Amino acid sequence: MGLFERVRKQWFLVAIVLAITFAKLQPSVGVHGGPLRPEISITYVAVSTIFLNSGLSLKTEELTSALMHVKLHMFVQIFTLGFFPTAIWFFLKLLALTSINPWLLKGLQTVGCMPPPVSSAVILTKAVGGNEAAAIFNSAFGSFLGIIITPLLLLLFLGSSSKVPFTSIFSQLFMTVVVPLIVGQIVRRYIKDWLERKKPPFGAISSCVLLMIIYSTFCDTFSNPKIDLDTFSLILIAFIIFSLQLSFMFLTFIISTRNKSGFTAADTVAIMFCSTHKSLTLGIPMLKIVFSGYEHLSLISVPLLIYHPTQILLGGLLVGTVKTWMVTRQKRSQKKTFCRTPPNV
Repeated sequence: MGLFERVRKQWFLVAIVLAITFAKLQPSVGVHGGPLRPEISITYVAVSTIFLNSGLSLKTEELTSALMHVKLHMFVQIFTLGFFPTAIWFFLKLLALTSINPWLLKGLQTVGCMPPPVSSAVILTKAVGGNEAAAIFNSAFGSFLGIIITPLLLLLFLGSSSKVPFTSIFSQLFMTVVVPLIVGQIVRRYIKDWLERKKPPFGAISSCVLLMIIYSTFCDTFSNPKIDLDTFSLILIAFIIFSLQLSFMFLTFIISTRNKSGFTAADTVAIMFCSTHKSLTLGIPMLKIVFSGYEHLSLISVPLLIYHPTQILLGGLLVGTVKTWMVTRQKRSQKKTFCRTPPNV
């Protein structure tokens, strides 16, 4: 029974592995113009569905209160778009001395420049029971910041002569992130009682949509006949990416749980996922725009394609542990508050 429960709880991880495997075996399914029509279903429908789900399931008062948590937002955005790419830049100075494919190293730098994701951080924060409202705000706000900051970071660290169409990217983000979230909140006001009574499986729906995004992206990558991957470099990059994610998650955990940090346990969960996760749905289009015409664009994209499923796999594996820690921390905090409250006379 214990084994069955563990398998049942990790179904999402198993599904991700299967999606990646089938993407490698059958790359023609997800490419542009294929049966899945990813240029429409992924670019617009998938991301919109995730945020429509969030709008329907999230209490309006929680989202409103999250907007005022300026300290948390500043921490996430500075870490994601400031500390992360800078730390990667210094780290790559050491890796440049190795025999790792230099284009994969450039791809690793592009990962550091990416904004927070518009899906995975929210889903994992919700699965743990953390501050979902803060995760949603930072995912949306970070994505809009990334429209301007990410191309500038890419130009700063790697260089490119391409012009970035900020207006078109901004409008696409607005239509796929902000509008569905607002629509979900409006609809929730009219069917609030029904939602609380029936409790639809919003989390499962978002997880399935996320799987489709991963599957389609891997199909698109491995269908490229020009991609030439060095196995040794690829294995090293995958190991480095896993180590970086784990290290950065641990770093954000240590910083946000200090006594004087002012963050709750639920805040820490949102910080861990939002600060260390990187957007694939925004990242790949940005790379194609900024590095348009680059012969090694496919190789540059590989680290981001590895990073995205790795962050979901690692996050999924940590969900149970982080949730146990958060519940314990909250109970301890409530106990301290109860002990400090003077009895009624």
